[in-house]
Order: sequence, then structure tokens, then C-alpha cells
Amino acid sequence: MWVKKTFEEMTKQELYSILELRVRIFVVEQECPYQEVDGRDEECLHIWKEEDGAIQAYCRIVPPDHEHDHYSIGRVLVTKEARGTGAGRELMDRAISLLRNEWEVPSIWLHGQEYLRNFYGSFGFQEVSEVYLEDDIPHVDMLMINRVPKGLN
Repeated sequence: MWVKKTFEEMTKQELYSILELRVRIFVVEQECPYQEVDGRDEECLHIWKEEDGAIQAYCRIVPPDHEHDHYSIGRVLVTKEARGTGAGRELMDRAISLLRNEWEVPSIWLHGQEYLRNFYGSFGFQEVSEVYLEDDIPHVDMLMINRVPKGLN
């Protein structure tokens, strides 16, 4: 079952499960101590796949920080148990479709781990930065242009 909720719509248990999973994967599994809870969750739309009460894949849609920034897809994760099942591809398809078709945003940005750049590239994301270290993990910034904004064509 796929779930899409704002912060306000999430139950306490759903929020707890998501935060626990993000810390388990991004902090513990990747051995990367950093401030995972970053203060942006309240303004995000959260999308996840749930099966038998357990979250298998998750991401959040992050609104722009400033007037000219892009919407982004962040905190993309797939649990160990669901890796290789296509859950990550379906998650990205759903997030991109929402941004492109429902919200009609002109571009989508993501800040991805370098080893996943071919995966993100398969959706149409283009690298817009060199590989750089963040918390000792190689990352690359990527951008997908959906359409030319009105007035520029």
C-alpha cells in the first residue's frame, strides 16, 4: 500500500516509524553520525510504501527554501528487505509524477549519494555539480527540468 501524507496528517506512530527508519539507514547502517532530523519535515509531503504494517520505501517532497529554488526529493530510502524488488524505482516514479503532473513544478532537484547517480540519471536527472563529500559520504547534486516556465518560451 502506498501512502502520501503531510506532516499534520501523519499519526505519531507513522512519524516515529519514519524517523526510526531514517536514522537506522542514514546514521547507523551508513555509519554517518549527523543531525538527521533537520527541521524540514513539517513542511514536506511524505510518501512511503507499507506492507504488513512495515515501511519498505520512503521519501519526502521538500518545498523550495527561497523563491527561486527548486522542489526536491529527499531522504530516499529502501529497507534492506525491500532492496532489489523495484520499490525504489516505483517510489521515485510516484514522487516525480506527483511533482511533474499534479503540482506541475518546472524542475526537480535532488542531493544524492554518488553511488546512486546512475539510478537517478535513469529518471532524467542530470548532474549539476562535481562529486563532493558531505559527512564523509560522496554526493552529487542533480536536476531534472520538467518544462520551460511560461514567459520563457
